[in-house]
Amino acid sequence: MSQPLRTAREADAPALERLIEMTVRQSLSRCYSQAQLAVALGPVFGLDRQLIRDGTYFLAEDQGEIIACGGWSKRLAVYGGDRECSGAEGELNPATDAARVRAFFVHPDWERRGIGRALLEASETAIRAASFARMELVATLSGEGLYARFGYAVAERYEAPMPGGLTISVVRMTKTFSD
Repeated sequence: MSQPLRTAREADAPALERLIEMTVRQSLSRCYSQAQLAVALGPVFGLDRQLIRDGTYFLAEDQGEIIACGGWSKRLAVYGGDRECSGAEGELNPATDAARVRAFFVHPDWERRGIGRALLEASETAIRAASFARMELVATLSGEGLYARFGYAVAERYEAPMPGGLTISVVRMTKTFSD
């Protein structure tokens, strides 16, 4: 991957929101219906600005355009945007809790070029530096393969509830650092 990563800033939020919506509508339509994606945008797939404020959200750019984003969290939420949140959640305890790998989105034109891998490597490096020994995430069906290649194990498959009585199939995955 030739695009260097950087930490997301508050000023990136509008571009990140556009990237997330476009990626959800195009890339995730291989696994989910348009009805599911329409109601999932925001509550399930959306920008969580707390990741930006915590300095745990990374992005890749090409010629000034954001082409991918993803990161990790020391907060309780395992997925979802912040549209209906009010304030920061409490922090997880690295000695007892698993860090959350969160909100990975890669522009469809940039998929399969190592950007997701680079974002995950940067996240895991930061997670380790924050003294977490374990990680967990909730993967989409299309994202499961990336995480499995990185040693994440399936802990549970379930239907996440969404507005309007719809659900979306997701996969909770976990990983422990081996050293």
